[in-house]
Amino acid sequence: MKPVSQMSAAEAAGVRYVLMDIDGTLTTGGKLTAEAFTALWRLHKAGLKVIPITGRPAGWCDMIAREWPVDGVVGENGAFVFWEENGILREEFHPNAVRNNHPVLQRIKDRALAEVPGVRIARDQFSRLFDLALDFAEEEPVLPLEAARRLEAIALREGAKAKISSIHVNVWMGDYDKLSMTERFLQKRFGWKDGETVSSAFAFPALTEALFVGDSPNDEPMFARFPLACAVANITRYGELLASLPAFVSQAECGEGFAEIVQALLNKRPAA
Repeated sequence: MKPVSQMSAAEAAGVRYVLMDIDGTLTTGGKLTAEAFTALWRLHKAGLKVIPITGRPAGWCDMIAREWPVDGVVGENGAFVFWEENGILREEFHPNAVRNNHPVLQRIKDRALAEVPGVRIARDQFSRLFDLALDFAEEEPVLPLEAARRLEAIALREGAKAKISSIHVNVWMGDYDKLSMTERFLQKRFGWKDGETVSSAFAFPALTEALFVGDSPNDEPMFARFPLACAVANITRYGELLASLPAFVSQAECGEGFAEIVQALLNKRPAA
């Protein structure tokens, strides 16, 4: 990973979409700081498409799509996307999404609570539609990463999908992830086509139109896909769990790191 300060002016100029995780990327210690939220507004005012890509639940994403300066939000690790259009909240669910009353998820929940001391169901579970969120680090007691890996292993052995975030292990049925829903949304809403070359002064392939910022293993499909993927500095906590690393990394962690990446991006773009 290179320092984000090494992103070239040509690379920055080609960006049209800025995608980002929320927990541990925008937030610091569980809080959305003024610095990080201001960075979202700076991107919006610069005319870039701003799209959070998160493991957070449908209930949160409804609010985010309505109240944040964003052009859509992908939630529950790719189960759906919400966006506002002409003053109306729109939604699309991934065709492979399976509701979270599936018996396999109930079995995984029972095993997790019985086999991993200290784990609990995430407080936001009541507003989820498709996944089971197992909390190992959002609230006290914060459990070691090894506990998250045990939870992931239980889910995978039971035949579910599982991803470790900075706070939860998200578990779901159905073949999708953050990347697959993001690409569906970009194609449907904005006509994005990853196989084409963008008609611009720099003739970049469309993949380089998107800059993603993340912090943890559930962001790995995005890191692997986008050449301009970035991470905030706390990504180093999960190095052993990541086969694909992003191209760039900030010096600062969490929301401060996100603001640093936004500053670097905007500084290197041509003046409006």
